Amino acid sequence: MKHPFLLLVLLACLAVPNLPAQEAEAGVDLRATLSGQLASSSVFTQPAVAEAPASAGFRAVIYPTFKLSDNWTVTGAWQLESRPYYYDSFSNTDRGVTGNLLQGTLNYSRVSEKSSVLVRAGILSTAFGSFLLRYDDAENPLADIPQQYGYYYAPVSTLGLAAVQIDATRGKFDGRAQFANSSPANPRSIFDHDQYGNWAGGGGYTIRQGLRVGVSGYRGPYLDRQYAYFYPCEANPNTLPAHALGVDTEWAHGHWNVQGEFQRFVMPYRAIPTFREDAGYLEVKRALGPRWYAAVRTGYTSADESGNTERYELAAGFRPNRFQLLKVDYELDHLSQGSSPNDKTFAIQFVSTLHRSHAFR
Repeated sequence: MKHPFLLLVLLACLAVPNLPAQEAEAGVDLRATLSGQLASSSVFTQPAVAEAPASAGFRAVIYPTFKLSDNWTVTGAWQLESRPYYYDSFSNTDRGVTGNLLQGTLNYSRVSEKSSVLVRAGILSTAFGSFLLRYDDAENPLADIPQQYGYYYAPVSTLGLAAVQIDATRGKFDGRAQFANSSPANPRSIFDHDQYGNWAGGGGYTIRQGLRVGVSGYRGPYLDRQYAYFYPCEANPNTLPAHALGVDTEWAHGHWNVQGEFQRFVMPYRAIPTFREDAGYLEVKRALGPRWYAAVRTGYTSADESGNTERYELAAGFRPNRFQLLKVDYELDHLSQGSSPNDKTFAIQFVSTLHRSHAFR
């Protein structure tokens, strides 16, 4: 596929989404987010990468929902993306297209006037942190994601885990608890070796409408014997439980929306010193009008071995209509280690959302 960006733009412009059907006892609902991106980055021209200074990429996420009854549903999220697409993958030299199942669950829910309970089983995103609730390009006002989130070798993976989770709300309180087959720092397939149970969860309190504070954490073994950072003479992976703790906040008022997270990660070793990392970000979005907004995110990571990274990202967004979004994004990364202390990226991202639904009865 020589021009994936142009193809996605054409498909998004030609698609005419229909309005959601009225609430039904059973039915099928299908949503999709299609994204095309043109990016120019100093990372592409670094000696270890040696690529053209600009690249085109695409991402498509499909969200099917099958409503079986008032209480039972089956939901999923499947992603197809080109390599590279995310800024963190610009240093990789492999090219192609990758598909991933982000979520696929059987769900049971009960809702009352003051409380709700949702039980899910299958492939789930980790219950740690809050950014993954806005992982979709249509929800993320900027083009990139915070440094601590990513696919592989990130403290919080965006990939799905085989897990069981319960979510509950009561008044202004909300909580979640999850048991998974592996760590958010190293997700393992159910067919892989070295799977170890991990716990994750969190809770929050809505102080008043638009203002919520929350905490989350995870704990469990994270290494496997094929892991890039599993060294000879290291202890058995199941004796090295990692743990993380995070706080998050969200504030929305008028034209303003603010999101923030601070997290601390501890990855124990015996053969080498224990790895510790702190990470955080603050994101501010301001609506400039019915169609325009501006957003900025500043973040950092501080680790024992890999040094410090500061990230500054700003974007302007324009909505031609309620189904499409155009972002113009600039990012500067300042690294305390490495041959290139400053990485600069400029990107244009076009996002379109589609929606189809059909009621059985």
